[in-house]
Amino acid sequence: MEFTLQPLGDNSVIIELGDDISPDIQRKVKEVSSFFDEHAFDWVIEYVPGFSTVAVFYDPIKIKSTKLPYEHVCEELTSLLKHVKVKQDSEPRVVKIPVCYGGEFGPDLEEVAKHNGLSPQEVIDIHAGGEYLVYMIGFAPGFPYIGGMSEKIAAPRRKNPRLKIPAGSVGIAGKQTGVYPIETPGGWQLIGKTPRKLFLPNGATPSLLQAGDQIKFEPITVEEFQRWEENEND
Repeated sequence: MEFTLQPLGDNSVIIELGDDISPDIQRKVKEVSSFFDEHAFDWVIEYVPGFSTVAVFYDPIKIKSTKLPYEHVCEELTSLLKHVKVKQDSEPRVVKIPVCYGGEFGPDLEEVAKHNGLSPQEVIDIHAGGEYLVYMIGFAPGFPYIGGMSEKIAAPRRKNPRLKIPAGSVGIAGKQTGVYPIETPGGWQLIGKTPRKLFLPNGATPSLLQAGDQIKFEPITVEEFQRWEENEND
């Protein structure tokens, strides 16, 4: 597996696994992350996966070496990463996300449709028919960075961001789509909302979605949304 190492501040290293955003690079990021999950190193404070990188934060005090901590960490990482193998045939987990499009749940659906010269139903059909991959979790707890949206429904961020976006809101920003797991400010164009909870703070795994998951958006009615919401809150 090819990679390069770069410094990030005075106690971290960036493992660069590629220079583009693609499923192949994402698999490398996932395997490196899994390696650190399965192997404990006392000098590692934490690791943070990105689209094509993994940042490793280390404790210089725990590094016993005559070399500079950064040099020692780079040597260790170079040796360790030789043991990481990228699995090409592993099946991704498929997570279905029900979405009630338009209306009060998707106040910007009409604007997205108008921007692209489409009808609202065409936007829904294209969005729900896409093949999506979760590249990373960040920004807010459980927030998925999702790739794979069709450029046919791409739309710019709102000129005036909202101060409060409800949890579960499904939005579009540029060529990306995403789901807000918690209430937060934001400037994405909102086209719908899911009753499914993406952030479960009391769960063993707080984030419903993980990097490498495949997402399938499924249109539902308002009545189905209400039933889903009732079941989620039971």
